[in-house]
Amino acid sequence: MTKKQVKQFSDEIRAAVENCGISRYRISKLTGIDAAVLCRFVQGQVGLSMDSLDKLASEIELHVTNKPRKGRKGV
Repeated sequence: MTKKQVKQFSDEIRAAVENCGISRYRISKLTGIDAAVLCRFVQGQVGLSMDSLDKLASEIELHVTNKPRKGRKGV
């Protein structure tokens, strides 16, 4: 991956959904996110609301950390 091909945050979330070991159908039932919407999100066709992302992250135990870039001071 070149510097210009930086992975987007939503791509990281999609990968986490795919690799969490829980089926999308089960995630849909646990979060209340429509299965078709979740499928389209994973395929990169639509985005999700912050509320849906919160539910999704909680269910797949996704934790976000901030890692400052090299050469940049943290705020």
